[in-house]
Amino acid sequence: MLDAEVKRWSEKSCEQLISELRESLDYEVEFAAKEYCVEVELLENTEKYVHVLVAVDDGSLPASLRPLTYSFIRHKADPDAV
Repeated sequence: MLDAEVKRWSEKSCEQLISELRESLDYEVEFAAKEYCVEVELLENTEKYVHVLVAVDDGSLPASLRPLTYSFIRHKADPDAV
């Protein structure tokens, strides 16, 4: 489930990520008849990149206290690049 959510979010452009993650997002998805809690948060928005965190858990204890996480960096386009 984590891989699918990371893929979904990492395919977005920097502009989309910044726009959609003005505040952290919490939502649920269903996979194989089981519900999972997903949290996506914009950790950094610098001149050169955005850094995004994706966390997934099944809502049970202790999984909800230590969810599976992955962060990725999406580099912004360099306006001076040719």
